[in-house]
Amino acid sequence: MKFNPEKYRIPDEPMKPFIDEGEIYEFLEKTKNPDKQRVKDIIQKSLNKNRLTLEDTAYLINANDPELIEEIKEGARELKRKIYGDRIVLFAPLYVGNLCTNNCAYCGYRVTNKAVKRLTLKGKELIEQVEALEDDGHKRLILVFGEHPMYDANFIAETVRTVYKVKKGNGEIRRVNINAAPLDIEGYKIVKEAGIGTYQIFQETYHRPTYDKVHRGGKKKDYDWRLTALDRAQEALIDDVGIGALFGLYDWRFEVMALIRHVNHFEAVYNIGPHTISFPRIQNAFNLDIDKSNLVSDKDFTKLVAILRLAVPYTGMILTAREPAHIRDEIMGFGVSQIDGGTNIQMKGYTKKDKEQRLDEEQFEINDTRSLGEIMEDLIDHGFIPSFCTACYRLGRTGEHFMEFSVPGFIKRFCTPNAILTLAEYLEDYATPETKAKGYKLIDKNLNQMENDKTKEELIKKLGQIKQGYRDLYF
Repeated sequence: MKFNPEKYRIPDEPMKPFIDEGEIYEFLEKTKNPDKQRVKDIIQKSLNKNRLTLEDTAYLINANDPELIEEIKEGARELKRKIYGDRIVLFAPLYVGNLCTNNCAYCGYRVTNKAVKRLTLKGKELIEQVEALEDDGHKRLILVFGEHPMYDANFIAETVRTVYKVKKGNGEIRRVNINAAPLDIEGYKIVKEAGIGTYQIFQETYHRPTYDKVHRGGKKKDYDWRLTALDRAQEALIDDVGIGALFGLYDWRFEVMALIRHVNHFEAVYNIGPHTISFPRIQNAFNLDIDKSNLVSDKDFTKLVAILRLAVPYTGMILTAREPAHIRDEIMGFGVSQIDGGTNIQMKGYTKKDKEQRLDEEQFEINDTRSLGEIMEDLIDHGFIPSFCTACYRLGRTGEHFMEFSVPGFIKRFCTPNAILTLAEYLEDYATPETKAKGYKLIDKNLNQMENDKTKEELIKKLGQIKQGYRDLYF
């Protein structure tokens, strides 16, 4: 289903800036005090699996009646159940290097923080971190790199190849995503050849004056180079890209609108949307130096996540351990499809015996410090199916074909069965006896709810094979 966006004052062209701040303000201004029925109709439009326009999104943003806000959230919950079922995909971040030439006011790794110990993982040190993550049961990683000339496309590609080679017991990493500096087209091609998954770049703030204010030096100060970064990735045929904004730098309403404008740009130019949207909130960092007047309250944060879910039904949404457990538990119900678990963002943090957080060793403070095992058990207790699935990426069901909302039966035929299979792997190889018992009880419950068809028959067969020692089975 191709999205037909509004006509914008700045036309959408490949690798050219597209954010018009005045236009975003106009949408927000003309949709103030929305009619209740208009808001309800927009929610229903999303539930009918139609993309929302920028104007639709502005109406939801301006819906401040508590009853309407709850309807927005309930709509997001229903859409999540429709599109993504009960599964939650898990991953872990691995910080490969914290060298950086940028001077970003919100980041503990900025170049002017001289007290930060700078490290780069290579060889044995890198392998040890990956093995520790595999020992916990992880199958999906996002590799995080500072923005430094050392971390060029060749270095990133070699790191990815190393990670894929690490096998310990039944452990292996099946998908490596990237969070790194923008590259040129040739650089993206080099990284793509290494077999990466999603390339993730956050604009941080789409508001140009604020962007200039908080980025005080380094290549990252170039707003347009960063804004068009993932266009260049698309030109290099990387069709899995992830966008995001760092909420708290500027007005959250503007940032939500700009994220949707970014989505519309991809669809207009490349006929494809982003694979993921992230919405990290400002957290404490070593020598944090920002204007805190735009920090986002829990109330507004939960609302904006629900709006993003309704605005872009097909896009995966990532909620990280920046947020405390109680916020993550609430938001997972109405929009989020991916979370990190057992997160440690210190350099070489996964093998440290002392897990105490230290701001001078981290990019920012995390607030959900639970182990992967604790998160797995909590998800199972709440009826979610924890998933480490990577089948779609390896079978080519990505990009345009990954728009799950337009594929009838996609969840039933692929996503839920594959999530169950990866959960069974985890239960057999890594879970405590208590979690294993709970996990198989959840699997049985889901099997009982499935239709008696070939998918269910094959799933039961594959579950038996996993118990016999087979691994990496999928649909």
